[in-house]
Amino acid sequence: MTQWIRVLLLVASLFPILVDCRTRHYKFNVVLRKATRLCSSKPIVTVNGNFPGPTIHAREDDTVLIKVVNHVKYNVSIHWHGIRQLRTGWADGPAYITQCPIQPGQSYIYNFTITGQRGTLLWHAHILWLRATVHGALVILPKLGVPYPFPTPYKEAVVILGEWWKSDVEAVINEAMKSGLAPNVSDAHTINGHPGPFSSCSLQGGFTLPVDPGKTYMLRIINAALNEELFLKIAGHHLTVVEVDATYTKPFSTDTVLIAPGQTTNVLLTAGLGAGKYLVTASSFMDSPIAVDNMTATATVQYSGTLSSTPTTITNPPPQNATSVATKFTDSLRSLNSKKYPARVPLATDHSLLFTVGLGINPCATCVNGGKVVANINNVTFVMPTTALLQAHYFKMKGVYTDDFPGNPPIAFNYTGTQPTNFQTMNGTRLYRLAYNSTVQLVLQDTGMIAPERHPVHLHGFNFFVIGRGLGNYNPKKDPKKFNLVDPVERNTVGVPSGGWTAIRFRADNPGVWFMHCHLEVHTTWGLKMAFVVDNGKGPNESVLPPPSDLPKC
Repeated sequence: MTQWIRVLLLVASLFPILVDCRTRHYKFNVVLRKATRLCSSKPIVTVNGNFPGPTIHAREDDTVLIKVVNHVKYNVSIHWHGIRQLRTGWADGPAYITQCPIQPGQSYIYNFTITGQRGTLLWHAHILWLRATVHGALVILPKLGVPYPFPTPYKEAVVILGEWWKSDVEAVINEAMKSGLAPNVSDAHTINGHPGPFSSCSLQGGFTLPVDPGKTYMLRIINAALNEELFLKIAGHHLTVVEVDATYTKPFSTDTVLIAPGQTTNVLLTAGLGAGKYLVTASSFMDSPIAVDNMTATATVQYSGTLSSTPTTITNPPPQNATSVATKFTDSLRSLNSKKYPARVPLATDHSLLFTVGLGINPCATCVNGGKVVANINNVTFVMPTTALLQAHYFKMKGVYTDDFPGNPPIAFNYTGTQPTNFQTMNGTRLYRLAYNSTVQLVLQDTGMIAPERHPVHLHGFNFFVIGRGLGNYNPKKDPKKFNLVDPVERNTVGVPSGGWTAIRFRADNPGVWFMHCHLEVHTTWGLKMAFVVDNGKGPNESVLPPPSDLPKC
């Protein structure tokens, strides 16, 4: 007999072993709690009272049912970041894209099956700025009897990186929207909810990972920060990268991991040193003149048998603008591309798209300088609808959106050189339509409008292959000759470099409406987002499933 299980797992704990149960039931109570651990008594929105929230454990091919009950004053929705949601877009979670939000006092059951995926993902709120505190890990183990394609680690642990504001995050972004200026940066970074023992605002010493000499541990690293890419280092140790965004990679060794908001990275840590304590650091990476939180979060790797009085071995994080470190890490990522885990890169494409991503300025009579900062894709600042786009698509509602999103920039210019004098953008709820099973090549080009800036772009409903990247303007004649179509890394969130471009390919084999947006929450708020509408295929197995009876209403 199945029953709801109230989730009260500690994110910092080592993983349990799952039995081969094909249906997992969880209950998420969205509630307020005080955040005393971060030198603040302000109430924060949490799931089941935990910050970070509970870890969801499942196996490949499991069906997961999660009942979310909203006990706070805000509307809520939860996104299962990286889950492909094959034909089950109703469970994807972004508010006003695939569902209306869960209103105060209401509930909704997210019901989805994990098909062909295994590894580390995350879940988070997908409305307002609530994901600052409403987030957690989603751990998908391989099927029983299926080993990892690397030596089995002795133990595993989740490491969630985040950001912390002393003020209420909704007040922070609301004030920014009124002024038309950028919001205040965060006041601290966190590792598993703690700023760490070297912070001036640490009441509990921070997160500690206990290890035994000679043993190998797998760290499931998640960047749940709102607005910042982060470097992670462990003093005296190298890490072996074996997976990103729940897809296996060719293993490689590094002393620094780069991870953008929404991305996940699994690494192997071998405890090859003697007894001691070793500092873990999480620090910002930003190689353009944009204000960021410069506080370094810290944690500790502690060998068994180490005396409490033993001093901690320190490591210095990379400089904030360490582009070479970031580039080396990114360029090292390759798909495993084995017989069991092939890289099925589309070799021919039906759609060849160029999307510019960047900032702009639109008129605003009530704003400080008479204008407000906005963000855009192909000069379109996305306007959120008041009816969920998937509902409008499924029920063929008129007037909610148009399917005329431009496949190329409306006006071509030197995207990384001399800028145009007009920074104004167009507003609209415009989607790009794809036929079922069509193939897409999409080049994401950063612009220097206001300032060049990195953009971690997340595509819902699909994984994609990162076939190329470069600096400057994308050259459609020369750059494709350098594309990697053999073993490019497979992801769901990819970084577009400052003043450069990234090319991806995917197959549109998942019908529905799928959001694509910058995973820097400030840019999403400003309008750097759009959606693809993928038509049904030829039969019921290639069509969107009917909506569930408890789907929230707007």
